[in-house]
Amino acid sequence: MPPGITLAADAPQLSAANTGFMLICSALVMLMTPALAFFYGGMVRVKSTLNMLMMSFISLGIVTVLWVLYGFSVAFGTDHGSLVGWDGDYVGLGGIGIDQLWDGYTIPVYVFAVFQLMFAVLTPALISGALADRVKFTAWALFVALWATIVYFPVAHWVWGTGGWAFELGVIDFAGGTAVHINAGAAALGVILVIGKRVGFKKDPMRPHSLPLVMLGAGLLWFGWFGFNAGSWLGNDDGVGALMFLNTQIATAAAMLAWLAYEKIRHGACTTLGAASGAVAGLVAVTPSGGSCSPLGAIAIGAVAGLLCAMAVGLKFTFGYDDSLDVVGVHLVGGIVGSLLVGLFATGGGQSEAQGLLYGGGLEQLGKQAAGVGAVLAYSFVASAVLALLIDRTIGMRVDEDEEVGGIDQFQHAETAYDFSGAGGGILPRTAPAVPGPVKDASSAAPKNKKVDA
Repeated sequence: MPPGITLAADAPQLSAANTGFMLICSALVMLMTPALAFFYGGMVRVKSTLNMLMMSFISLGIVTVLWVLYGFSVAFGTDHGSLVGWDGDYVGLGGIGIDQLWDGYTIPVYVFAVFQLMFAVLTPALISGALADRVKFTAWALFVALWATIVYFPVAHWVWGTGGWAFELGVIDFAGGTAVHINAGAAALGVILVIGKRVGFKKDPMRPHSLPLVMLGAGLLWFGWFGFNAGSWLGNDDGVGALMFLNTQIATAAAMLAWLAYEKIRHGACTTLGAASGAVAGLVAVTPSGGSCSPLGAIAIGAVAGLLCAMAVGLKFTFGYDDSLDVVGVHLVGGIVGSLLVGLFATGGGQSEAQGLLYGGGLEQLGKQAAGVGAVLAYSFVASAVLALLIDRTIGMRVDEDEEVGGIDQFQHAETAYDFSGAGGGILPRTAPAVPGPVKDASSAAPKNKKVDA
């Protein structure tokens, strides 16, 4: 047969197994956005809980519509200048046949589109954790729409789109270390430098109001992340997806243990918040690297990420930027760690033949990874800061100080997370029984001038 000619019998055929698998993975990735809402919602104070939940949930609405209208076309359409894509058939998803296959794979284009949609939804939601307590909901919604359009869709094309410059350079990013986590972490840093600190930052206690919610969110994120990572191979025709699934579990476990060990040595206790944060740090770090490293490499990557992210969350107090829920410390730092360590731990036997420094590949792959990391970080940081500045100068990005102190939930959503008005302890007796002992003045029963951190 002459080279370059493909017989119809040799063309990829729709695989029911791979299609079903990818639909399940898409649903798992969708679950990650509500999971993130619970994770972040438990970490804020009571008065900000609903706002934190809504900042994630609104992304499901806004980004879904934009993805259908033009986002999929920009991210995965025909390449233009290695920077953006565009394909008229993808606009509105109207020119796609129901059984049309994604090029080179055995799944329909619609399945690929919905899987990637869930990534696009999750990424701006990640940014919201850095902005807790102080951003107008309408301003946030506008930011999500603009950021997805100007930052996420083009960066996704760079990293994963055929013809995208990072893709063609050979930057390895299995499931989103650069396009998702560094992208969101750099954006978070850019925005918080524009909008400033919360009222009372470094002065008032700002403790999580519900650690059980945090643990629930972290557990659901861990669960959904198997679809996020293993699904990114777009099928099960070889063992790479299985390798990624296994390494996701391994790196996450190692990172959690490393974070807890750091806490125990540094602060004398292993906290539930540390366990949850460590797990997420491991998930972030394995996202770009898990398809190219061995299980032992996944342990090393997870342990390094857990340790460095645990150290990084304190930098906000050193440098004075108010990253409310440690998006910079976990997602930016974790994404950088995982992406760069591909250049050390890539075995050449996973998703590609590229080998890292420790496997005889020299510094070439590390250089490619550094180029991808640096470019995405710089672009997202600058573009996000500019967007935040424009919104702040027009409709205003922050709520008033009185609204922030009084509670953003009530002022922005006209609701509160918990209604205690119906809680009671039964019918009180008409006359209280006598209690032996000296009678104290009621005013002395509670300490005076105590500030309530709600």
